[in-house]
Amino acid sequence: MNLNRRDFLKTVALGAAAFSLDARTWSRAVGANDDIRVAVIGFRGQGAGHIKALNRLSGVRVVAICDVDRQVLEAKARELGSGVQVCTDLRRVLDNKDVDAVSIATPNHWHALATVWACQAGKDVYVEKPASHNLFEGRKMVEAARKYKRIVQCGTQCRSSGGLQEAVQYVREGRLGRILLARGFCYKARRSIGTVDGPQPVPAYIEYDLWCGPAPNEPPRRKTGNGTIHYDWHWFWNYGNGDYGNQGPHQLDIARWFLGEKTIAPFTQAIGGRLGYQDSAETPNTLIVYHGYKTPLLFEVRGLPHDQAAQSQGWKMDNYRGVSIGNVIECEHGSVVVPSYTEAIIYDRDGKEITRFTGRKKAAADSVKTPVGLTAESGGHHGNWIAAVRSRNVQALNAEILEGHLSAGLVHTGNISYRLGAQKAPGEIRQALADNRSLAEAFDRMAGHLDANGVDLAKDKVWLGMPLKFDPRKERFAGNRAANEMLTRPYRPPFVVPAKV
Repeated sequence: MNLNRRDFLKTVALGAAAFSLDARTWSRAVGANDDIRVAVIGFRGQGAGHIKALNRLSGVRVVAICDVDRQVLEAKARELGSGVQVCTDLRRVLDNKDVDAVSIATPNHWHALATVWACQAGKDVYVEKPASHNLFEGRKMVEAARKYKRIVQCGTQCRSSGGLQEAVQYVREGRLGRILLARGFCYKARRSIGTVDGPQPVPAYIEYDLWCGPAPNEPPRRKTGNGTIHYDWHWFWNYGNGDYGNQGPHQLDIARWFLGEKTIAPFTQAIGGRLGYQDSAETPNTLIVYHGYKTPLLFEVRGLPHDQAAQSQGWKMDNYRGVSIGNVIECEHGSVVVPSYTEAIIYDRDGKEITRFTGRKKAAADSVKTPVGLTAESGGHHGNWIAAVRSRNVQALNAEILEGHLSAGLVHTGNISYRLGAQKAPGEIRQALADNRSLAEAFDRMAGHLDANGVDLAKDKVWLGMPLKFDPRKERFAGNRAANEMLTRPYRPPFVVPAKV
């Protein structure tokens, strides 16, 4: 591609014009056939993976890319070549009738509005996890998909893993008896992001008003150099949902999948804090969340390493039954350990391995049936989405947007419990948990982990989250105005998630 910087910036500056091509001009630019034409929105992080996944699928073309960072946009445009259109404003993508579908990997606070707008524009959607930034948004995404008859897939790609599909089926057949407790884990190293004195500058090559979108247009209160502006937003409530909403949606979704639950849990309580260091971030780096389904779901976040010694030795992380990021499903007659996105190991009650599922046989079978298979190994989660786009069969999606909304809803209710809590001494917390044995056990392990990292809970008190009752049908908290107010946010025109889609 012979695109020099001046030509590139000219193309970006003419973003609207670049996307006002009539169908005949567009056809001359990229070729006209029956391919599904996809635009990727946001690609410095996960979006780069979206492009790779889509480029591996036959009958699919990435015809447009969009990012508010002009440096990132320029680099990817050079890589992909002259047949791909570029712009910084996603509205130009959605206005173009020659884009059939969009794959969204923006920061969390943009997921819902981008999806709703795309559905209204007649585009099918793949949207990264968590599906939404708040619970109101997730329901609007579901409503938009239904109203406009769009194929909308959430990026919880474990649903397309053949190994996990087989393991879920194994448990549902009753091979291990009933499930007693579903556990999820995110023991993932999170060092301090440092502190700042006040508002920080935004690099000139970023369209910051567009980056903020539905969130307040306020200068960052975090370091913005060396690309950190594109990641550390995760730890601020205006944009992200902490590690519970970053890594957590995968393992929450897996746990809910095993449980067969099709609603948000009717009870939630969280415990945690940002502990072990002081920095500018807002979200907890240590967290336990209990979701009171008929069979409970318990999730743990740890950002600190195994102990103080590990802080200077590569931050070796804790594990639970060999799992640092994954799941353990405890059953009457054994358990399922999910140590990765694609594999599940079945154990009996004595801890002896019975079998393991990797999905390899299923992948081979699927690859014979269709060139766009339904497993991670034979077509991927994007492949499953594209197959559904072709068939117009919403039921063929492995992670239809309703599933994404429900798993993100667990994130939101857990975070609301945490944010409405109060700091308590360890003894007060144990007393409050006297009737919840599994949550009390998890808190004792958390306390031991924090002690190993030099955290004095008598001094640096943990937040005991507010116990919250939730009506899964109405998707509202029962008798708690403060909690219900946190189900949505104030929006900044024109970037408003509409109450009526």
